[in-house]
Formats: sequence, C-alpha cells, structure tokens
Amino acid sequence: MRDLLIRAGRPDELGMVEALLRGASEWLASRGIDQWQYPPHRDRITTALQQGVCFLVFEDGEPIATFQVDDFADPEFWTPDDEPKNALYMHRMAVSRRAAGGIGGTILDWASARAAAQGKQWLRLDAWKDNEELHRYYKGASFTLVRIVDLPHRRSGALFQRSTGCIPGINA
Repeated sequence: MRDLLIRAGRPDELGMVEALLRGASEWLASRGIDQWQYPPHRDRITTALQQGVCFLVFEDGEPIATFQVDDFADPEFWTPDDEPKNALYMHRMAVSRRAAGGIGGTILDWASARAAAQGKQWLRLDAWKDNEELHRYYKGASFTLVRIVDLPHRRSGALFQRSTGCIPGINA
C-alpha cells in the first residue's frame, strides 16, 4: 500500500496544479487523445484553491496528482431530475505518469468517502464524450454511465455516477 497524503491545495500552489494538468494533457496528446489540449483554466483553478476544493496528492513529499471535488453540478449536464444536491462532483483529476497505477482509484475512493461524510448519495463526474478508454476506466471503478449529453460547444458530456454506499475496498 502506498503512503499518500491528500490535502487541499493552497493558492500559492497554483503552478503545481497547472504542471500536473499540463503533464496529463501532454500524455493524452502523445496517445492521440485531444482531451485537455488547452491551457488549464487558471481562473477556475484559482477559485477552487481559494475555496479549498482543489486537492493535491503527495507521495514522499512530491506532488503526484490533483483533482477538484465540490458541489458544483454543471447545469448544462445535470438536471433538476438528477437531484444535484445529492452529490459531490469530481473535476480535473490528473495523475503524473511516474505515479500512475492505482492512484486514480484511491482518489475516487477518497472523494466518495468525502461525499458520504457530507451525507451525499453520489459521486459524479463528466468525462470526454469520445474517450472510450476513460469510460471503461470509470465503469471498472463502479461508476455507471448515466447518459451522454451532446452539446456542440462541449467536448465533455459523458455523465457518470457512483453510489457513496459502495466504495470498492472500503464497503464492498
């Protein structure tokens, strides 16, 4: 078992978060995947850091991953029928390639436990619509594809959720 520290990032760690996101973007591009091929959303990341909802994962004191988990249900994706207040939402999860191998699952389990602790029924996320490998990854992590929202101005839109009552390895 890896010894990881997960904590809220600080506003002065914006560069660290951006570097992790750029690394993920470069890795995706090297595999022919056009996901995240833009500069990171500095304004959104800065706000998330200020709000304490952008997290960093450290191993042996080195940053190896970042993600955001909050209560923002993108209204272009999640409708009132989805009961958005019953979930926390994962955004911008990126793991450095040197640390890949189980970290993503650990992050998802941590976020699910956080959602459960806040009385939420679901951990939700939206993924790139045409990244089938990513869809398989989330399905393998006990997420269910809710639907695909196909908006011409959005590349994301594959909506996934996982019950917070079924955290693999914790309450399986």
